[in-house]
Amino acid sequence: MKDGHRIHVGTSLSRRELVTIHARNIEVPSRDRLIHLQFRRFAGCPVCDLHLQSVVRRHEEIVAAGIQEIAVFHSSTETLKPHADALPFDVIADPGKRLYAEFGVEAAPRALLDPRAWLPVLRGLVHSTLRILRGRQPVPEVRPHGGSLGLPADFLIASDGRVLACKYGAHAFDQWSVDELLALAVGVQRARARWPGLADAR
Repeated sequence: MKDGHRIHVGTSLSRRELVTIHARNIEVPSRDRLIHLQFRRFAGCPVCDLHLQSVVRRHEEIVAAGIQEIAVFHSSTETLKPHADALPFDVIADPGKRLYAEFGVEAAPRALLDPRAWLPVLRGLVHSTLRILRGRQPVPEVRPHGGSLGLPADFLIASDGRVLACKYGAHAFDQWSVDELLALAVGVQRARARWPGLADAR
C-alpha cells in the first residue's frame, strides 16, 4: 500500500509477523483474538504517554474483552525500550515507518497546531515532566527520529484479517479512548451472536 493511501473498514489484511521491542514474534492478525493496532509517535512523546497510561490502567479490561493491544512507535528499539519496557502490552519499533506507510498513517503540522490538541499536550508535558523529575522515566530526545508531527491512528482487526473499525486522528490526541475501544469489541461480539456467519475464518 502506498504512503498516504488509507485503509478502510472491510479491508482484508495479509497475515504478517511483527517483532516486539522484547524480541518476541507476534502474528497480525491474531488467530484467536481481536487486535487493536495503534500508531503512536516517538519514544517519550508526552501526549502519547498520557493516553497510554489510560490503556495501562484498564489493560485487564481490554484483555477480558478479547483484545490484544499493540502499539507502534517510529523510534528505534534502543531508544524506545527505556520508555516502554514496562508497558503490559506489545510495543513495536518502526523507525523506518514501514508500517506507517502501509497503513497510511501520516504526519502533519495540524498534529500540534489544532487547538483541540493544546490542552492534552499541556497535560502530557506536565505529567511527563513530573515523572522525569521523580526519576520514573527518561528524558525524551530533543529531536526525535521521525519527527514530532505524527498523527495517531487506530485499527481493530479480526482474526481473519478484516479491519472491523479504524480511526485516523485529526490531531496528536485524537484517538480511541478505552471506552470507545471496549464498545467496539462489544459490538463485534453482539454481531457474531446475532449472525454466526460473521465469525472469523480460522
